[in-house]
Amino acid sequence: MLDALRKLLGKKTASQADLSDLEEAASPTTSPPSRPSQPQRPIQSTRQSPHRDTSRTPQAQTVASEETSSGRGRKPRPEKRPARAPQKAYPSAPARPAWKSEDFAVPAQEGKTRFHDFRLAPSLMHAIQDLGFSYCTPIQAQVLGHTLKGQDAIGRAQTGTGKTAAFLISLITQLLQTTPPKERYMGEPRALIIAPTRELVAQIAKDAEALSKYCPLNVMSLVGGMEFDKQLKQLESRFCDILVATPGRLLDFNQRGDVHLDMVEVMVLDEADRMLDMGFIPQVRQIIRQTPYKGERQTLLFSATFTEDVMHLARQWTVDPAIVEIEPETVASDCIEQQVYAVSEQDKYSLLYHLITQNNWERVMVFANRKDQVRRIEESLTRDGISAAQMSGDVPQLKRIRVLEGFRQGKIRVLVATDVAGRGIHVDGVSHVINYNLPETPDDYVHRIGRTGRAGSTGTSISFAGEDDAFALPPIEALLGHKIRCESPPPALLQPIPHRSS
Repeated sequence: MLDALRKLLGKKTASQADLSDLEEAASPTTSPPSRPSQPQRPIQSTRQSPHRDTSRTPQAQTVASEETSSGRGRKPRPEKRPARAPQKAYPSAPARPAWKSEDFAVPAQEGKTRFHDFRLAPSLMHAIQDLGFSYCTPIQAQVLGHTLKGQDAIGRAQTGTGKTAAFLISLITQLLQTTPPKERYMGEPRALIIAPTRELVAQIAKDAEALSKYCPLNVMSLVGGMEFDKQLKQLESRFCDILVATPGRLLDFNQRGDVHLDMVEVMVLDEADRMLDMGFIPQVRQIIRQTPYKGERQTLLFSATFTEDVMHLARQWTVDPAIVEIEPETVASDCIEQQVYAVSEQDKYSLLYHLITQNNWERVMVFANRKDQVRRIEESLTRDGISAAQMSGDVPQLKRIRVLEGFRQGKIRVLVATDVAGRGIHVDGVSHVINYNLPETPDDYVHRIGRTGRAGSTGTSISFAGEDDAFALPPIEALLGHKIRCESPPPALLQPIPHRSS
């Protein structure tokens, strides 16, 4: 399988080669003017460090020379952005008790990789210990083995595998091992992470802050649906080391001249397949044109699937990438108990209500295929005395944030969501995931049930399958590699819902 993928990566038709050139080189007629002369660190030096493989340097220089001939320019830094002293842009951290690596002892175990097995900075190891990480997940062990040497990487992994920590540990290490330019500008990130949804951006930014809490690095996020001026003030308040953003809002700031991307050392594209599905790739292309050439930056791309479209993007945006695959069955089967109830459409809500109330479940996620279903389920649960909230594209961003916080705090018992809105939700302690409908694609099933059983904990997934859902079950089982237990619900779970007295 890996050999076939590598062969696929190496294959380019003439038309694909032309497209690749277009991705990395803007047309001379549309290129922004070159920047005025100013102190600037050579970009290539950012790819080198005492612990990194520098064998890519000649290749990077070749790529750069070929792409430079296209006439691509850079946007000038606006006069309103003067360089500022680093000490003013980094607030002083409170005094902390001394931490020693000896305090974080993890015994070696056969078949497991420790974070100690990589040369990570003590400040990063301190944060890893705080998060309770001892051993790497499979994707962390495989990805870090390549990316810490400076190599590009393409990862196939579902959510819940630890891929976010994998690319964050890698890029934080890169930023700690390279010296920032002596003269810096606000709104000029050194690492860029692009994700398709606001919820996913918020979660990645939260994880980045947790992992960099003892490092002199600033994390910022840009998403649509939030106050533009508030995000602008954030950019203007201090230097930006790690920027996490959705494509549309990032492009807005970039085109205004508030964000410059020519100092990006590491670029991460998370959930590339979802960005394809949501039509974000044209915006991502515009963004990538503003970053250093692909040989001069490290690029990490993650996707739940390796389709031809995803691999075509990988060919355009990476240089000799390592390919890492984590099979879905290792994600979904080991920690999550899966069950299907064969139930008619008219009995689904009664089954949902009684499952929650009779078992006293306190933190449940319910997935439905359509926004109108999500709304009706949430309204019915609320009417029947169960604290519930909905998460869909119709919910404003500020309300989404309040809903997620209420769900984390236990004020909201049931969160009802669509696939797109629920993909970026990472909440600890979700005991059960209910598929009110089976999803249309098997990959979405794995993403849904990955909301429970995270990071090695156990969880339960229960799917409701009526006549309209039956066709979706065989492809899911084929992806997982095993059958899912299917049975009729007990009669007690199908009783009429008791009338609530007002």
